[in-house]
Amino acid sequence: MQERQSTNAQEYIDLEDRYGAHNYHPLPVVLEKGEGVYVWDVDGKKYFDFLSAYSAVNQGHCHPKIIKALNDQSQLLTLTSRAFYNNVLGQYEKYMAEYFKFDMILPMNTGAEAVETAVKIARRWAYQKKRIPENQAQIVVCKNNFHGRTTTVISFSNDEDAKKNFGPFTSGFIQVPYSDVQALEQVIKENPNVAAFLVEPIQGEAGVNVPADGFLAEARALCDTYNVLMICDEIQTGIARTGKLLATCGNCTCPNRDCSNTPEVKPDLLILGKAISGGVYPVSAVLANKPIMEVITPGSHGSTFGGNPVAAKVAMAALDVVKEERLAENADKLGNLFRSLMQDYIAQSKVVRLVRGKGLLNAVVINDSPESDTAWNICMRLRDNGLLAKPTHGNIIRFAPPLVMTEAELRECVAIIVKTLREFE
Repeated sequence: MQERQSTNAQEYIDLEDRYGAHNYHPLPVVLEKGEGVYVWDVDGKKYFDFLSAYSAVNQGHCHPKIIKALNDQSQLLTLTSRAFYNNVLGQYEKYMAEYFKFDMILPMNTGAEAVETAVKIARRWAYQKKRIPENQAQIVVCKNNFHGRTTTVISFSNDEDAKKNFGPFTSGFIQVPYSDVQALEQVIKENPNVAAFLVEPIQGEAGVNVPADGFLAEARALCDTYNVLMICDEIQTGIARTGKLLATCGNCTCPNRDCSNTPEVKPDLLILGKAISGGVYPVSAVLANKPIMEVITPGSHGSTFGGNPVAAKVAMAALDVVKEERLAENADKLGNLFRSLMQDYIAQSKVVRLVRGKGLLNAVVINDSPESDTAWNICMRLRDNGLLAKPTHGNIIRFAPPLVMTEAELRECVAIIVKTLREFE
């Protein structure tokens, strides 16, 4: 076999810098191949992927079953638009409705699109079903949320980097502190025009902020009491990432086991994206029961690519993998092990303040200010040591490997992380 020639990775970085908009600040590593929990750069160096494309690649890179679905369908029919029926979309919609136990699905492409879709559904429901005066509906959101970067979505963000010089913004949103039931109830009580409460079960981009025990259940009860829709954005937390199929599923790891007797916080609107395609294709969706979804009528919402045959086949294959390989249970087991091993190190560390998370969505908080470059420098050294992760909010490092990781691989990764952190003690 011919020996691989070394490539100047800087050339690829320079190409992006020269011709692409500078809306990201990537770690300086140029990847060209992925398989399972591993990625390789253009010079052939192998790394553990501990970001999983922001939890899109839960099933591992280039899973053969998902790639086969992509290839098979792309050779038959890729796109019809919604001007015509096709023989795949109905199958997909039935599959999704039964898999997640909702009546109906509205298919989209990206996560931000799905959030925008849920906002539109909630507002129309408010006017048609709750009889809120038109254009007066309010949606309650949480501080430090991340639901995307479209104009409407950043309108209810408090991230100034995302908002500066992009106004004027969309009105109709009220912020409350995350995991604060009293603040949520006060806002709903004082505002009869509240249509919905939009929440991430765990705030991923904010640094893997896990709410207090019982918060989601209490929020669900408040929504029931005041006739407010509960919208859960599980774009990042869903699809087995937190050790359950959805982060709102109580102690359930369905559909791998019968969870009919398990308490479940079920939202009125469920937003999914990222890993419902295994990171192979842009697929997102909003799910709801018929009394809510029926407010959407022909012409009121759409997407040329939403629900296309390739997306439908890829998503069904990706969700089959979650069930067949019991990824929720693996994430639960390995997540507990990860936090336990990291806590053993943190107990003696001056560099790391704490570890937090659920399943294989975790973060460590570096004992430095958010304005420091310590977390970035740690991630650079992790890269040198064969593991890829990325800081968020300055002094937090998120660790979210593909859910197909084995215990042996996880222990090897923790050894790399601990070795790297010790270099900064």
